Amino acid sequence: APNAAGARAFVQRIVTQAVLDVLEQQGRGAGLSDAIISIILGQLTVQTVYTPLECPNAFVNPMPMDMNMIMMNQVYCIIVGSTVTAICSTTMANQNCVTGAGTNVMPVPPTALTIGGTLTTTNVIMANWSREMWQSVVNRVVRSLASGPFGSNFVTASGVVT
Repeated sequence: APNAAGARAFVQRIVTQAVLDVLEQQGRGAGLSDAIISIILGQLTVQTVYTPLECPNAFVNPMPMDMNMIMMNQVYCIIVGSTVTAICSTTMANQNCVTGAGTNVMPVPPTALTIGGTLTTTNVIMANWSREMWQSVVNRVVRSLASGPFGSNFVTASGVVT
């Protein structure tokens, strides 16, 4: 996405769709009609929480020499393949982004690696589902996301009902 708002909206869309797909499958498995499933899904709200990594500059598959030709007081994302593997923040005193033992190279912050969220429903039956039932739904959503087109972007995926 070109900006943080776009990234958050994208994550919201893919997570919401995965939740709706799982619950639609569950409704079909229970023998509910499409009309009833549609009503039930309309009573569900999915809200994601995600803090995307913002990279105004990037090194894609960098060679060591490339990372010495940088501007001071900038943040760079180091991308290998299609994955951001590290961040380099330069200063006036140290303008080098050297992978390995580079002092300016930092790991991607955990907040950019985590997607959280809340599911709420006004449907009386779903509202009274057991914790185990909701955990089963969340587990299937996680599997759906992991096997989808962006699954390779996740090293691990898990979901917990609280």
